[in-house]
Amino acid sequence: MAEDTTYLLRGEGLHRTFGHGAAEVHALVGVDVEVHPGELTVVRGPSGSGKTTLLNILGGLDRPTQGRVLLGDGRVLSELKEAEVLAVRRQMVGYIFQSFGLVPVLSAAENVEVPLRLLNTPTKDRARRVEQVLDMVGLAKHGRQRPYELSGGQQQRVGIARALVAEPDILIADEPTGQLDSDTAATVMDLLARLTHEQGIAALVSTHDPLLMKRADRLVELHDGRLLNGGAAPEEAIEPAR
Repeated sequence: MAEDTTYLLRGEGLHRTFGHGAAEVHALVGVDVEVHPGELTVVRGPSGSGKTTLLNILGGLDRPTQGRVLLGDGRVLSELKEAEVLAVRRQMVGYIFQSFGLVPVLSAAENVEVPLRLLNTPTKDRARRVEQVLDMVGLAKHGRQRPYELSGGQQQRVGIARALVAEPDILIADEPTGQLDSDTAATVMDLLARLTHEQGIAALVSTHDPLLMKRADRLVELHDGRLLNGGAAPEEAIEPAR
C-alpha cells in the first residue's frame, strides 16, 4: 500500500489462522486496511467472513499470524509487549459491543465511568466527563438508571458513551446494532456517524445490515477472510461473490 501518514490505524498483509492440520481455519488471508480520522469505516460480509477477527486484531485484542498492525504514531501494535498493548487499548481505543457489555449492578453513569477509573482519572474530572458524554449521546437524564431500566437502544448509547469517555482516537464497534430493531439500529448508526465526524475519531464498525451501509464513509468487504475491496466509498462497493 502507498505510504499515507494520515491514518490512525493500519493493517498490512493480515493473516489469522486458527487450529492446525486438517482443522486449520484461515480466518483472514492477506488483508490490508486503513482507518482515518473523521471517517466511519464499515466492515461488511456474511457470518464467518472474518469481520470480528479483523476488528479484534486491529483493536489489539488478538495478534495476526502474519502481517502487522500500525498505529498513526508509527508504532507497530502487533509487535508491542502485552503491557504496552493494554496501555494502547485503554488510552487510544474505545470499544462498543453487540451485547452492550454493561455491568448490571452499576448505574449508567457508573458504567460510563469505568474506563476513567482504570486510567486513575481524578474524581472531579471523572464526574465532569461522564456528564458530558451522557449528554452527547442524549442520556443526560438517565445517568442514575440501571441497565435493566433502559431500552436496548438506550443501553447501546451507554455503551457508546463508555467507549468515548476516555477521548479515544479510535472507535471499534463489532455488530453494535445486532440486538436492536431496525429503527433503533438506524438511530444508533446515525449517532455513531455524527460523533465520528464531530470528534474526528477513526471509527471501524462491522455489520451485515445493508441498510446501515449508506452511513459509511468507507466500506471494507470481506468474504472467506479475503478482502474484496480496499475501502471504497459506499457507492463504489461491489457485491460479495455468492
